[in-house]
Amino acid sequence: MEASAGLVAGSHNRNELVVDDIPPEQHALVPSYMGGGGGGGKRIHPLPFADPSLPVQPRSMDPSKDLAAYGYGSVAWSDRMERWKKNQESLQHARSDGGGDWDGDDADLPLMDEARQPLSRKVPIPSSRINPYRMIIVIRLVVLGFFFHYRVMHPVNDAFALWLISVICEIWFAMSWILDQFPKWLPIERETYLDRLSLRFDKEGRPSQLAPVDFFVSTVDPSKEPPLVTANTVLSILAVDYPVEKVSCYVSDDGAAMLTFEALSETSEFAKKWVPFCKKFNIEPRAPEWYFQQKIDYLKDKVAASFVRDRRAMKREYEEFKVRINALVAKAQKVPEEGWTMQDGSPWPGNNVRDHPGMIQVFLGQSGGHDVEGNELPRLVYVSREKRPGYNHHKKAGAMNALVRVSAVLSNAPYLLNLDCDHYINNSKAIKEAMCFMMDPLVGKKVCYVQFPQRFDGIDRHDRYANRNVVFFDINMKGLDGIQGPIYVGTGCVFRRQALYGYDAPKTKKPPSRTCNCWPKWCLSCFCCRNKSKKKTTKPKTEKKKRLFFKKAENPSPAYALGEIEEGVPGADVEKAGIVNHQKLEKKFGQSSVFVASTLLENGGTLKDASPASLLKEAIHVISCGYEDKTDWGKEIGWIYGSITEDILTGFKMHCHGWRSIYCIPKRPAFKGSAPLNLSDRLHQVLRWALGSVEIFFSKHCPLWYGYGGGLKFLERFSYINSIVYPWTSIPLLAYCTLPAICLLTGKFITPELTNAASIWFMALFICIFITGILEMRWSGVAIDDWWRNEQFWVIGGVSSHLFAVFQGLLKVLAGIDTSFTVTSKGGDDEEFSELYTFKWTTLLIPPTTLLLLNFIGVVAGISNAINNGYESWGPLFGKLFFAFWVIVHLYPFLKGLVGRQNRTPTIVIVWSILLASIFSLLWVRIDPFLAKSDGPLLEECGLDCN
Repeated sequence: MEASAGLVAGSHNRNELVVDDIPPEQHALVPSYMGGGGGGGKRIHPLPFADPSLPVQPRSMDPSKDLAAYGYGSVAWSDRMERWKKNQESLQHARSDGGGDWDGDDADLPLMDEARQPLSRKVPIPSSRINPYRMIIVIRLVVLGFFFHYRVMHPVNDAFALWLISVICEIWFAMSWILDQFPKWLPIERETYLDRLSLRFDKEGRPSQLAPVDFFVSTVDPSKEPPLVTANTVLSILAVDYPVEKVSCYVSDDGAAMLTFEALSETSEFAKKWVPFCKKFNIEPRAPEWYFQQKIDYLKDKVAASFVRDRRAMKREYEEFKVRINALVAKAQKVPEEGWTMQDGSPWPGNNVRDHPGMIQVFLGQSGGHDVEGNELPRLVYVSREKRPGYNHHKKAGAMNALVRVSAVLSNAPYLLNLDCDHYINNSKAIKEAMCFMMDPLVGKKVCYVQFPQRFDGIDRHDRYANRNVVFFDINMKGLDGIQGPIYVGTGCVFRRQALYGYDAPKTKKPPSRTCNCWPKWCLSCFCCRNKSKKKTTKPKTEKKKRLFFKKAENPSPAYALGEIEEGVPGADVEKAGIVNHQKLEKKFGQSSVFVASTLLENGGTLKDASPASLLKEAIHVISCGYEDKTDWGKEIGWIYGSITEDILTGFKMHCHGWRSIYCIPKRPAFKGSAPLNLSDRLHQVLRWALGSVEIFFSKHCPLWYGYGGGLKFLERFSYINSIVYPWTSIPLLAYCTLPAICLLTGKFITPELTNAASIWFMALFICIFITGILEMRWSGVAIDDWWRNEQFWVIGGVSSHLFAVFQGLLKVLAGIDTSFTVTSKGGDDEEFSELYTFKWTTLLIPPTTLLLLNFIGVVAGISNAINNGYESWGPLFGKLFFAFWVIVHLYPFLKGLVGRQNRTPTIVIVWSILLASIFSLLWVRIDPFLAKSDGPLLEECGLDCN
């Protein structure tokens, strides 16, 4: 019955002419006492459930009888069916004639048309895989309760300090596990339908209706981020499978390097040959360095006779391009004393990196923006924001905000994609994958960003230092997608521009309550009065609930021209639209009338009457040093300041505004990048991430106390809390990894002698941990090697990088001592995996090396002690040895990296580690550990008289 009513409502939305053809008295939901022929109190249902065993009784129609008595009768429906058939016939004729005047968005199209289907769908994890996983989590919680009950109620009196430290550490580990585990409770996967997206927005022979996208590429130091790597990223963007008029690429050079500028100029010239080659033969990937390095049969599925010839010619062109880029790099090694000069003889404005004006250069898009075949190329813009002494430029977050403003002035696409300079587009259809979510009429309006997983090239097969982060990207992020969406990881993310401007997510409007004209009038009047009274009582409460930031207009696309706002044209009623006035907008967004006007256009677009010269002048203005002063940039708008890991803060603020994010995993990885190979660089990268989390922990944006009453969901908050608390786990982890050596050296242990009942809880806990890992790998598809490497590096990073991050964070907050970070070096042209065994001195290596030496010394001392004391000493030894081997096995990749292929371990590391291990060993309370544990010889009288 409700389905029938819904169908009528849907017909009303699709064709308003049909609605008036059904008289009110012919509505299906008509009580029998309202009909002309029937008494009694029974209702007549339009779709009765008939018993198939009973014969169907014929029902003759009485012309004098009310049609409503027959339910959905044949009169109204027969008329509607005739009209529907005529419409279908006319549509078929229009299609057969070529469809010149046929509009694909015609409301008369049937609902099941392919173009009207959802652009994506959720794919839940099969219950046979996820339900056992959830059950074991609950069982593990119960076992943890009994385990801690035993541990707390059975202290070790002769080793009370060791027992107390171990219990505190175990409780902390349990809390960390809960924070990490429960956001994985609702994992989902997603599917996209690119064919439906094309049918709806990108039909052949018609102008594309896909939304424009602005691409952001950020780079700082060309000596650590090779220009050839940046060039490959830019080339993959310019060749993306997306309408060229919808693509604009902005490259931020925060180092104001002339080398980057010249390399980008060479890249724009090479793109005129590379882009048509990619689109002609539909190659993947579209970064030339990685395309020509593929060890595959490139003739597979290539039927064009000219492909081999064109590919060889293009490879020669690329080799020449590399020679030119490498020549620029070699020339830049020696900087002239007077600095660099441009072709016209004027000095390069960026000679002083810390004091230079803003620079913008449009390489493609204005003139000369066509390839060798005469086709238009996407826009390519070089941007270097102004730098002056005395200003806080906020590193990468400040550079990204400058790109947001420049792009808003020049192109103002409604969607943004940011990439690190070493992350190239590996799947040319990745942007369309994101648009399947962003442009979906059902879910797209509330999506703030679509995050893609990070995938990497050039990592050794064993992934010794867990560079791929497979567990995080394939387990944790899928779990978050089932709650409110994944966190932002800094690259490979498509944003909605309006979400970056700090607006609240649009509220889902409740469908209007359906009323039926078949109910008695007194029922309807009572129902309406009841609704009015509810609205009156709830109105004051809703008015008190105000957002942290100004609210967006109810109208989803406010298109107020700046002139209308300034002149106060009656049509631009700012109060009714819910937008604050122009002066307040300038306080929020800065003193740029052009940029402020662009923020009011949700669907993008620039000022039509403005000349390119005036727009460039305005773009230079919005990247000046003082533009963000006394505005909300970095506080509520754009990338959020306050941490070196600005990505976590930015995504967190959006989720607090009620937005949700989407996790998209295409079959072909969307983006690929480079990762640090050697252990030293990897530890410094992890140190940077951990220090950012510690900074957020001490900031006002800490998820422990920020954002309550907003749109952040409970389990999503769990994930954010875990992302800023995990560095603190390094302290109990360091203590816990030291305990085995102390136990072996002192002969003490952290637990008393176990009874049979206690052994059950210990064994049950280990079994639950083991089964949880197996089931997690089963539903996620993560290989056991990746899972185990992640477990190992959790210990390695915890006792090194995370520990230093905690102390550096405390120094920064309490003493104001700031630490500077160098950019992680990107991949170059060296021999494959040549840096895997490269070892660089860093203090981060000392704690794990010391732990290894301590546990090795403890194992040797414990075994020697057991040999000396006999058979009875071996039983208690096994528990201590298992404890020590747990530490050594987890630190094994570090040990292998420490020794290396050519034994390049720095001497200073060995000296410091031996020194610290010796100090800990001297704390051994036993003076001679290899004597039997007795107070002295036992003297007895033998009964003989020796005198």
